[in-house]
Amino acid sequence: MANIPNDPVMLLSYINTQLRDFYPDMEELGKALGIDPGTVDEKLAGIDYEYDARKNQYV
Repeated sequence: MANIPNDPVMLLSYINTQLRDFYPDMEELGKALGIDPGTVDEKLAGIDYEYDARKNQYV
């Protein structure tokens, strides 16, 4: 499993950068980094962000 940021704001920045630069969607990112996309969704929902598949980023 990847060492991802625990702080939600830092996590947002990290995940969006990874999606932009390396992965076509959250499923591929999750597989590659060994993380559960649902867990990321829950954590970022706490700061009012949700995944937009069309944009491939959290908005």
